[in-house]
Amino acid sequence: GVLGDAAGSAGLVALLAAAAFVPALLVWLSYSRQIAGPGGLYAFVEAAAGRRVALAQAGLWVISYLLYLVYTTTFIAYDVLPAVFPGMTAARPLAQLLAAGVVVVLVLAPVRRTLVAVAGLAMVQLALVAALVAVELGHPGGSAVPAASTHPGDLLFAGGNLSVLFICAGLPLFLGGEARGGSRTVRSGLARGWAIAAAATVAAAVPMAALAPQVLTASLPGAALADAAGLPTLAKALGIGVAASVVGVMVAEFLALSRLLHAMTGQAVRRVSGGLAVVLVAGSAASLVQPQRVYEDLLKPSLIALWLSQLLVFLAYPLFVCRRHPQARGALAGAIAVAAAASALMIFGLWSTIQNQLGT
Repeated sequence: GVLGDAAGSAGLVALLAAAAFVPALLVWLSYSRQIAGPGGLYAFVEAAAGRRVALAQAGLWVISYLLYLVYTTTFIAYDVLPAVFPGMTAARPLAQLLAAGVVVVLVLAPVRRTLVAVAGLAMVQLALVAALVAVELGHPGGSAVPAASTHPGDLLFAGGNLSVLFICAGLPLFLGGEARGGSRTVRSGLARGWAIAAAATVAAAVPMAALAPQVLTASLPGAALADAAGLPTLAKALGIGVAASVVGVMVAEFLALSRLLHAMTGQAVRRVSGGLAVVLVAGSAASLVQPQRVYEDLLKPSLIALWLSQLLVFLAYPLFVCRRHPQARGALAGAIAVAAAASALMIFGLWSTIQNQLGT
């Protein structure tokens, strides 16, 4: 799992993860103070390093998330839902196509309705997190105090692995052209979104320190804990909640992709969204031939492309600051420091992917 040998200090790991992502958040906030539009990260890099570098960044980002959209329907149907509904073996292909269909329906709806639906999913997730925390605290032998004996290297490794999961917090940057209030709304949403996600992660992680290893290593630890506590209905609700949250992330990524491709090509968002919907449904249908292999084969290049695309965003940041404030040496020094920290996290994500996913 993400926590590895640091599961006994899950709360401390969560705090480290939230703190480690702050430099990346600061870079995004700084960029978006000046730029808010459908291009998102692509527009940031274009303003900092020119169109060629921006096209390379956007190309990697598009590859990453197109692959993600396809293999994630497999993940929902073959990993998430069977963990709480083990008897659904024959229904997994239908569940995969249904997941793709739900995403398409949501993203082709008017954007306001889509965002309301995603916000609703987020509220349900917070309620489930609260229920999970209550179960964790009430579990026999549970403790709210993280262990202090974990090796520092294990803590840092687990913190890095958990921190890179915050990367999806940048998806709203691509809605900057549609957000009422423009840059101010985007920046406020980014900061609040990170704070809520960090708080929820810490709240759920702190009591995990005393949980049994078989619970922590389960495919869905929350559902496994609810089952162990004699709450099968909650376990199923948590499993469905995880699937719904993954669908919500897919919707956010689909919206971001459609806005980015609109910014790059000049094609109407509706037309781009229709093309992406065809790719998603066709890719999900084609993957039914060997769904588990598709997931394994697409996950690796998707993650590598993601870390490289984000690395370009952070490496370009000092150039952005230099262009905006050519005489401010202090601002440039600060930009180099924060960009280095954010870049280091992306390099860690890349290294971790190669080590763990490619097995080298």
